[in-house]
Amino acid sequence: MGRRIAGTGRAVVLSEGMPDALGDLAKYTLLVVGALFPIVNPIGNTPIFLSLTRGLSGRGRTVLARMIALNGLILILTSIFIGTHILTFFGISLPVVQVGGGLVVISTGWALLRQPDDDQPDEKDGRQECKEADYSRQAFYPLTLPLTVGPGSISVAITVGANRPEGSEWRWPLIAGMLLGSVLISASIYLSYRFAERIGRTLGDSAMNVVIRLSSFILVCIGVQILWNGASALLRTLVR
Repeated sequence: MGRRIAGTGRAVVLSEGMPDALGDLAKYTLLVVGALFPIVNPIGNTPIFLSLTRGLSGRGRTVLARMIALNGLILILTSIFIGTHILTFFGISLPVVQVGGGLVVISTGWALLRQPDDDQPDEKDGRQECKEADYSRQAFYPLTLPLTVGPGSISVAITVGANRPEGSEWRWPLIAGMLLGSVLISASIYLSYRFAERIGRTLGDSAMNVVIRLSSFILVCIGVQILWNGASALLRTLVR
């Protein structure tokens, strides 16, 4: 009788621990999605993605969207799990990353903002196919970094990975939750870019041009904000 009670008690402990682990899994998943999705903003980046991939075929845009989503997933996971160690190894502080990254984002947004309206590819001279490889080489820069997963997203991901709740270790709910949250962000990137052309056709050329200009201006403002966040942190260290 005593053995049965002991065995039952152990089963009760295990069954009570499982809901706690599942709760932690959901908490860390929502933490990653809630912190990164508004900054990555794949839906808002869709018009800029279309502008940078003019002349690309539908199949090529699908492949490119998959590459960008995979690159973004690698960047996010690297930033979360070993981002602080990489910065420490190179002796770089997070504010310096924000300043440098902010300058890159400002440069990208400004170039898009000044892009002529009539900068359309000529599909009659056969240049559409020959540019497929060029776009694949641009999958990481600038389409993944800094357009999709930029310095703001990287700094937030590093902060999420570094500022774990006190006393928590890299237990499986924490690791699985951050992995699942990062995968969800990557999936949203792929779906947004995969159907970007369909969104563009729905809006029309005139509306898309307006959205591209507004998105480019917002991208410049985001770069300025990232730059200011890093510069403010550096200035505070000088004052101290």
